[in-house]
Parts: sequence; C-alpha cells; structure tokens
Amino acid sequence: MMEHGKLLNVAIVGGGPGCKAIMDMMFAEKLRQLQMKLVGVACTNPQAVGYRYAQEKGIYTTRDYRDLYKLKDLNMIIELTGREEVANEISRTKPDHIRLMDHVAARVFWDVFQIEEEKLAERKRSEKATKLAYAELNQIFETAADGMCVIDKDFNVLRVNASFSALSGVSKAQAIGKKCHEVFRGPLCHTPKCTLTRILGGEERVECETEKERKDGIRIPCILSATPFRGSDGKLIGIVEDFKDITDRKQAEEELAAERERLHVTLRSIGDGVIATDPEGRIVLLNNVAEKLTGWTEKEAIGKPLGEVFHIINEITRERCVNPVDKVIKTGAIVGLANHTVLISKDGTERILADSAAPIRDANDHVIGVVLVFQDITEKRKLEAQLHQSQKLEAIGTLAGGIAHDFNNLLMGMQGHTSLMLLDIDYTHPHFEHLKGIEDMVKRGADLTTQLLGFARGGKYEVTPTDLNGLIEKSAEMFGRTKKEIRIHRKFQKDTWTVEVDRTQIEQVLLNLYVNAWQAMPRGGDLYIETSNVVLDEKYTKSFGVRPGNYVKISMTDTGLGMDQATQQRIFDPFFTTKEMGRGTGLGLASVYGIIQNHDGIINVYSEKDKGTTFNIYLPASEKEVAIIEKEPTDEILKGTEIVLLVDDEDMIIDVGEEILKELGYRVLLARSGKEAIEVYEKNKDNIDMVILDMIMPDTGGGEVYDRMKGINPNVKVLLSSGYSVEGQATEILERGCDGFIQKPFNIRQLSEKIRDVLDSK
Repeated sequence: MMEHGKLLNVAIVGGGPGCKAIMDMMFAEKLRQLQMKLVGVACTNPQAVGYRYAQEKGIYTTRDYRDLYKLKDLNMIIELTGREEVANEISRTKPDHIRLMDHVAARVFWDVFQIEEEKLAERKRSEKATKLAYAELNQIFETAADGMCVIDKDFNVLRVNASFSALSGVSKAQAIGKKCHEVFRGPLCHTPKCTLTRILGGEERVECETEKERKDGIRIPCILSATPFRGSDGKLIGIVEDFKDITDRKQAEEELAAERERLHVTLRSIGDGVIATDPEGRIVLLNNVAEKLTGWTEKEAIGKPLGEVFHIINEITRERCVNPVDKVIKTGAIVGLANHTVLISKDGTERILADSAAPIRDANDHVIGVVLVFQDITEKRKLEAQLHQSQKLEAIGTLAGGIAHDFNNLLMGMQGHTSLMLLDIDYTHPHFEHLKGIEDMVKRGADLTTQLLGFARGGKYEVTPTDLNGLIEKSAEMFGRTKKEIRIHRKFQKDTWTVEVDRTQIEQVLLNLYVNAWQAMPRGGDLYIETSNVVLDEKYTKSFGVRPGNYVKISMTDTGLGMDQATQQRIFDPFFTTKEMGRGTGLGLASVYGIIQNHDGIINVYSEKDKGTTFNIYLPASEKEVAIIEKEPTDEILKGTEIVLLVDDEDMIIDVGEEILKELGYRVLLARSGKEAIEVYEKNKDNIDMVILDMIMPDTGGGEVYDRMKGINPNVKVLLSSGYSVEGQATEILERGCDGFIQKPFNIRQLSEKIRDVLDSK
C-alpha cells in the first residue's frame, strides 16, 4: 500500500464498462481515503463508455497506451482489455517505476478495496458503499475479456460471465447448475490434474495450458487459471476459473515456427558465415559458409563448445583470441572481432576474419544465445595491401621524378662541357681518357636517373607497337651468353598480341629480372620464361587501378633461394635491397614496378623460401601493327647554319647549349624564361628556323610557350627538351604538333641528329 499522505497516480488501459466502474469507485466518497488518483485512460475505441466518461470528467485520454508513460508521476497502470498480448506489451515497454495490474489482478480488485474498506470502517461504514463496490466488481467480472466461471466444491457451476458463454457456446441459463465437465469439457476432467481437485488438495493457484471442447465440438486452446473462492468467513466455497482463449497465440506460434524455418534456410544460404550458440556457448547452428570456413559440418559441430570449432588466434601474436560468446553473454552487447583475427580451420587452413558477435534475445529481452556473423577477408586484405603498395610507390615515384629531372639538368651541363672539350682533342691527348671517363660517369648517372624516371609515374620515353616474343627472345639470348650457368627455358605463345611499350624500358625490366634470378641462383639453375595472351576481368584488375581487357602475360620463374613473406612485401620498395651495404642500389625492382605501372600494366610476385620465385607481368594488348625498328644511329655529328632559339631557365644549360650549337655551325638566340622566349620569337619569327624549348620552367611552361609560338607562326618548328621523360605533359605537346623530343642529358651527336631531323622535316 502507499505510505500515508502519498497520492497514488493510476491510469487505465481499456475504456469499457469495467473502466467506468473503477472510475466510479475512485470518485466515490467512501474510497477517497485510498489516496488513488486517476490521471489517464487509454482505449483504441473512442466511443467506449469508460473512455467517454473519462473525457467528461476532464481526465487525460489517448488511443495509444504508450502515451500514458509520459504522464508525470504515474505510479500504476490497470490493464482491463483482457488481452494477454496487450498486457505483455505493456509489461515489456513500460518504464520501470510504473507498476502494472493486469486484468486477472483486476478481478480480485474487490479484495483490495475490501481491505481498504476495513481500514475505512473505523471512521465510516456504509452498507450502500459495500453494495456499490460489489456491483462495480461484478461489472468487472461480467465485462472481463476472459471467460470466467465460478464452481462449488461439488463441481456445480454457480456463475459464468458473457465471455465464458461466448467461448464455450453455452448460455448462462444453460450453464448454471450443471456440472462443470458437462458445460465445458476438457482432457483434465475426472483426472488428478483437474483444477478443482488440485485446489481442494490445498494448492492456492493452478495455471495450465489445455484444450476445452465447445458445445459445437470445436476445440479451443486455453490458458486455464484457477484460484480458491472463499466466503467472508474464509471457508472454501469452490473455485474461480479464468479461461484465456489462445487460439491467436497458437496460430502465431505456428507462424513463428514457420518463420524460424525460413530464417534457418536463409542463414544457410547467405554469403557470410553464421554460427549460433546457446547461453553456455554450445553450437546450435552452423550455416554452409561457416561449414566451409571452419571445416566442420553442422552435424559434427552441434553441441560442441564454440572454441573447439571456431578456433581463432591473433594474426600477429599467434595467441588464442578470447571467446566472443563469453563477452556477449556478460555484457549483452554486440562485440566486434579484434583486428588481425585469424580462423584456423579443421585442416589447419588460416583465414583472416571480420565482423561480430551479437546476443540473441527472447521476448522478455533475456539473452538466450549468441550469433556470430563473420566473413573471410583474406583476399580483401591482399587487395588492400596491393592498393596501399601502389599508392605508396606512386607518392615516392613523384619525388623520384623530381629528383631525376634536377639531376638530369646537372648531368646535361657536365655532358655538354665534356662533349665540347672532346671536340678539340683526340685520343692521344693526355686528358682524353679522363674526359671519356667523365662522359662514362655521366652515362651511368643518366642510367640511374632512367631507373628513377622508370619508377616515377609517367616515365615512358618512346612508345612503339612491339612483339614481346621477339623482344624477350633477343634479351634472353644476350643474357644467356654471359651467364651460361643459367639454363633458360622458353615457352612463347604463337601470335601473341601486340603491346605498345617503350622497348628500352621493357628491355631494362627484363634485364633486371634476369639479374635478380641469377643472383637468386648462385650455383646456377633454371629460368623459365613464358608468354601468353590472357583476358583479365574487372574483379582482378580493379585493385591494380588498370582497365579490364586483353593483356599479354610474361611469366618468369627461377629455381633459386626464394623469399619469405616479409621480403615479398617490400621487394618493389625503392632503395630496398637484400644485398650487403654498397652492393646494390635497391632501384632495380622498384624501377621494374614503376615501368610496368607506367605502361598501365600489372606485376606481382610469388615466392617461397628454397622453392624459387615467379614474377608475372601483364601488359595491355594493342590493335596496332608491330613497328619496324629503324637502323642504329651512327657516330657522325651533323651540322648546319640555321638560326636556333634556345630556351631554358637553367643558366648552365643555356651556356653549354649555346657553345654546342655554335660548334655545330648554328646561329643562336637565347631566352632564359618562357615569357622572354615568346618576346624573342615574336620579334624574330621570320628569321628563327627552329626552337629548342625546355618543358619545365617556373613562369610560363613549355606547353604554353609552344601554343603561343604556334599562334604567332603556325609553321614553327620546335624540339622539346626536358629532364623528365616524354610521357605525360610532353606527349600532350607532341600530340598538338610539336616536332620532336630530346631527353636530358644528351651529347653533341644526339643533339645534332635531333636538330637535323626537325629542320629537314617537311
């Protein structure tokens, strides 16, 4: 009971006559000492008598009982609909501070008020109030949604309500005075489980699920509750039986069972692995994907502890991971598997997993198990690693390209001065060998920047349609002659597709791979080279950032020492080498990676310790015909008398370039910026025969200068010059009509040939 002086705020769900009866009780003068205040009524039928009565009394009304939860200081809800699902829903959703009196409790409401009446009797007794209270409770009995029946100790029916008549198919007049088993027969009649027999045996309350047979023979599933019915003296008169029709619930249970079966089928067919356990962590379900990943069949796994089937370890520490079921049961929350979780299947296969474990709850929000949903992300992790590697190398490649450009400008100055000095002496001069040595060092430096540019994004020089079989055959033959301890085996597919490549760079790729294989086989061995036409789909090419389609595959396999996984992950990193200090630059395979990437191709490696290494290269196929290779250049230096405008922002290039051009017989104009070049050309456009134009300048780049000159003279002849390669911006300028390209550093002979090619072209 409430403490004295404290008001009990009450709301009613169900606006029928019973609602009105309870309101009448609460409003009655005799019951005011109960200190109960009605603060709200909820009913889906706004025409219900109790609902309308509440509105007349100015009491808050709503058609949604959940709105009652918002009422300030609400202490109790009385549920009078008689519908079990409503009572259960209120019990499940109501705030904890609100108590619930269901319709069964409401039936004995009279007993509660009788107790209160006994307390009030000391101050005021009223026969009229007692009769009114009885009438109100009688109203509740008559209007209850459940069928109610009062039976004496001799099994005679004393009273039934309208709901009982509707449920049993027997009218009140037909029922009263009859034996209960004649009115509403069931399987418990004449057995020790009969509710009256059990109450007479001393039980205070009996509740069971049973079936009762209507007058028309239809069987009705019911929840049967029975309580003692006593007189005012406390002596047992009989029992009060409550029959709740659960036909709808039974149907819902059947539908739920069917839904569970459908869910079971669904879980078996989805793409993720699913394992369900009971609260103790024993497996109750294992879908097809989980069977495949764990190596256990569902039949084998059911009943086993999860840890025995779902064996997970940390990928890095190799220590066993904590069983997620224990954590879910303890916290009642979703638990994600830790990063680097590896599942070891029954046969020892390891797979990297992702996803989580979550609690399974019943209708009362109790955790009754755990479901694990997981997926194999081993392949995804590999693709992510490939993408990360590609992005990392692209960033380093951008830096490498800039370094190569600046270094080539320095080499250009050295090469230019060396070429000029060699023009004035012959091999008998005491400095001749020194100068040739400097020139050789410049060439080696240029080779190094070639590797840097090959690694850098956009590092192709001169792309031509090429037959890879012929290119590989020639390079393999040359390598085989120098390394006879290596047995080279060739397996070339006939009629391989044409590829558009920079032949020099692909030869560099092949040479680096040959040398890599040779170094991996210090005692000699076998090198297998294969080519084939392949078609790559988007699923494969997506992670490499290239287009799907036709490719020519080069596969190179050695029988050498092989590599561990850690080495394979860094094999293409710039400056990474397994050789001792000073024995390698670490640029060989990095430039291989860069060159293949710059050709929109793919390269990957597979290796195991002591089992050799395989490099696979995929180059996009072309529909163009194989280009005819021009004859090798001669050592002849070509001269001329034309006027040449030399444009470069580097003073050392301007100085040495001017001397070289004059040595070749040309008249020279100079410009040290793009802006100056445009001004000089505009003033001398009728006299200048060609322009040697630096591509990268701070104020106005080579592309813009070329376009401005083209606007001044559509027939202008321009030779691009850059420390970068021809690919990228230079290619765009060449496609707009520029006459040629020369890569820094170049010697006097190379420059003389390029100038004559441009000047002598029509």
